[in-house]
Amino acid sequence: MKHRRISGRRAALAGGAVAALIAAGVTFQNANASEAPKTGTPRTLSAEAAGKLASTLGQDLGSGAAGTYYDAKTKQLVVNVLDESAAQSARTAGATARIVQNSLAELAGARTTLKKDATIPGTSWATDPRTNKVVVTADSTVSKAEWATLSKVVDGLGGKAEIKRSPGEFKPFVAGGDAITGSGGRCSLGFNVVKGGQPYFITAGHCTEAISSWSDSSGNVIGQNEQSSFPGNDFGLVKYTAEVDHPSAVDLYNGSTQAITKAGDATVGEKVTRSGSTTQVHSGTVTGLDATVNYAEGTVSGLVQTDVCAEPGDSGGSLFDGDTAIGLTSGGSGDCTSGGETFFQPVTEALSVSGAQIG
Repeated sequence: MKHRRISGRRAALAGGAVAALIAAGVTFQNANASEAPKTGTPRTLSAEAAGKLASTLGQDLGSGAAGTYYDAKTKQLVVNVLDESAAQSARTAGATARIVQNSLAELAGARTTLKKDATIPGTSWATDPRTNKVVVTADSTVSKAEWATLSKVVDGLGGKAEIKRSPGEFKPFVAGGDAITGSGGRCSLGFNVVKGGQPYFITAGHCTEAISSWSDSSGNVIGQNEQSSFPGNDFGLVKYTAEVDHPSAVDLYNGSTQAITKAGDATVGEKVTRSGSTTQVHSGTVTGLDATVNYAEGTVSGLVQTDVCAEPGDSGGSLFDGDTAIGLTSGGSGDCTSGGETFFQPVTEALSVSGAQIG
């Protein structure tokens, strides 16, 4: 079966400030790792290969591991460890080892404290393995009193957390890449998927919470919601109800598309690309994983944090690296003039929960 691309057209989501950004596309470059190195020599890896090595080392090192990230310049995996014994094991596996102070358990405890004492709309936090801290961000809507509360909590965590301001406002975006509309609102298709041999697509959950029946830009009904998850997560599954083309590809806005063949997990430091109807194609870097964002509409956790810019109209859009789908645009702050940060719902989680697959 095929999906045809749906032309983009801006519109506001009915009934609120929630804005959805959706575009079809996710890719992942699959460069091969270098030949087996001498013991203790850092290996040259693709981001995908680094992610696999990080997963293996996480299991092998257990509590001795304290996070990993990909150095895109050297193309090496950097592994945070707590002692020299774990460092040697990481080096033997071909990674660069770095001894740090905070364990993953300690950073997880800091996140638990933040959730209990600092769940304030307009804030987010994510573990940054490069600083070995939980980075807490407050947007422009956080008041002086709320900032004081947040600062007190962060100070109480000592060297496990740090705080910063974002000039924008954290919000889910609405509109997107290949447009889908309904009930006077507009979002964008994220990725075409298959479930039980039938065609579906996934998009942002804050879109499917507001709209249940979807049409193309000509007003032809093409799909009906089957599953929606927002807040908590931010994804929705829509079943095609019309015979339309549905290629597994992303619009690159240059007359071509990027084929999507699989889904994968993000790695901190990985170079990624986003496609959306408002700002089209922009690239950047994954800066954090398992991020929590406290939108005014509710808290969403487990997100991929990036420095890729986005604006209202890009929501639900695709985050990709080569032919691998990585994320669905959830929301963020800033814009593509001054810059900002954008959060993405991991595609792998959306597929796992919904029982669908890329196709």
